[in-house]
Amino acid sequence: MTVTAQSRPAGLLLRRWRERRRLSQLELSIRAGISTRHLSFIETGRSRPTPQMILRLAEQLDMPLRERNEVLLAGGYAPRYPRAGLDAPELSSVRAALRMVLAGHEPYPAVVVNRWWELLDANAAVPLLTAGCAPELLAPPVNVLRLSLHPEGLAPRIVNLAQWRSHLLGQLRRRADQLGDARLVGLWEELRAYPGGLDPELPAGRVVLPMRLLADGGELALFSIASRVETAADVTVEELTIETFYPADTVTAESFRARLS
Repeated sequence: MTVTAQSRPAGLLLRRWRERRRLSQLELSIRAGISTRHLSFIETGRSRPTPQMILRLAEQLDMPLRERNEVLLAGGYAPRYPRAGLDAPELSSVRAALRMVLAGHEPYPAVVVNRWWELLDANAAVPLLTAGCAPELLAPPVNVLRLSLHPEGLAPRIVNLAQWRSHLLGQLRRRADQLGDARLVGLWEELRAYPGGLDPELPAGRVVLPMRLLADGGELALFSIASRVETAADVTVEELTIETFYPADTVTAESFRARLS
């Protein structure tokens, strides 16, 4: 099946992804098992790639499913990967698994976010972190990075704000660069304009960087671990990230257990 090709040729998109991955034509052609000449013809538009060739190159370039669909469309082909809403019946097992992870992580906070760090779900511990934030920052779609760094969000209560800003902005910049996503670049530009300073140095003696947050007159220390569905064949599922927060000290652990007991 073919569809109307988009304004940007498939070959140009593939070339941009090759350059983003810092691969030469020779390196990519070896990985994909094709000649450098053939790859050059594809990138310059002298040869129209088949959908199978697009997918072969996309796999070697480790392209996200969303972008693989875009290249297929640009080549005049139908998208290969579905993009169901998270509330769609076919994702019921995924939703159930996500809820199991979120609930099982209590009494500590856990969230599910999408590609742009928009909040899709959260467990009962998260409101303990967001108490006192401006209502407009908590109105859907909530962007958890904006909520963290905005002057009317968590930022005034983050003791090590400069370090935490450096961590979040660095993470956002890397994803924006990896994906070439203009929306992520725009978010990075917005957030870096917020006050708070930058301090990329890890505190002495620390193996992880905790977020140190003032709450009820005390201080909580939390670090996070992010998980993804590595076997995803749906765009929505591939773009999901579960971020679970863990206590960095016994005081924080006891505080959360007491709050949700």
